[in-house]
Amino acid sequence: MVKNYTDMEIMICIAARVLENGATVGVGTGAPCAAAMLAQKTSAPDLVIIFEAGGMRPKLPEMPISVGDSRTFFKAAMAGSMGDIMEACSRGLVDYTFLGGAQIDRYGNLNSTIIGPDHQKPKVRLPGSGGANDFASFCWRMMVMTLQDKRRFVEKLDFLTTPGWLTGGNSREESGLPTGSGPHRIITHMAVMDFEPESKRMRIISVNPGYAVTDVQDNCGFELLCASNIVETLPPKEDELRILREEVDPYRYVIGR
Repeated sequence: MVKNYTDMEIMICIAARVLENGATVGVGTGAPCAAAMLAQKTSAPDLVIIFEAGGMRPKLPEMPISVGDSRTFFKAAMAGSMGDIMEACSRGLVDYTFLGGAQIDRYGNLNSTIIGPDHQKPKVRLPGSGGANDFASFCWRMMVMTLQDKRRFVEKLDFLTTPGWLTGGNSREESGLPTGSGPHRIITHMAVMDFEPESKRMRIISVNPGYAVTDVQDNCGFELLCASNIVETLPPKEDELRILREEVDPYRYVIGR
C-alpha cells in the first residue's frame, strides 16, 4: 500500500477529528498544537485553544515554537498567566489536554521523569512533569500522541509522573481526582486506543491503514484489550493534508520530523 502521508501526519489528522467544535483544549507545542490548529481550520472553527504559559483562545498566525511564544497570545481572548490556566483546569473548564512521556502503561499513566530504577542515578533524566500532572488531573479528557513501540508502552513505569487511570477500576476516583476525568484516546502511527470502561485497561478500537492488530500488539510491552468491532482508521483526506502542510505547518517544524 502506497501512502501519501507520514506517520506524524496521520496522528495529527486523527487527533484533530476527535476535537469537537466549541470544546476547550490545553496544548503544548509540536504535534498537539498542530492537531488543534488543524481542527480549527476544518471541523472545529470554535475550538478554544489554551497554552500553559497563559495564552487563552489566540488566533494563531502560524505554528508557535514554545508555550510561551508571543504567537500563543496573538489576538487572544486573554493574555494571562500559568496560574490562570491551572485555575481554569481545576475549575473543570478544560475539556481536553494532550500529553506525552517516555513511557505509558496499560492504564494510561505516564512517565516523563527518569528512565531506570534509581531516582538519584537514573540512566536518563527527563524534563519532569511541568504542567502535565495538573492537566491530567483536572482536564476532563486526556489524549496522548506517540509512536508505537515496546520501549514506550511498558508493563511498569520507571516513575509515575502523570496520573492516568492509576491502577484501574475506580482507583482514580478513589484517589480524589474528579469523577469522570481521565485518559480518553491514545493515538499512535499504528492504531487508536481507548480504555475499557470497567477495568480501565487500554483497548484497541481502530487500526491504521497498512497495519494489523498483531502489529499493534507486537509493538506493545503489555497485553492490549480489543474492542468487539475494531475498524480501520480513515486515512488523512486530501484537504486535511493540504491545510496541514500549507497553512498549519508550512515550515515543517512538526510534520518534517
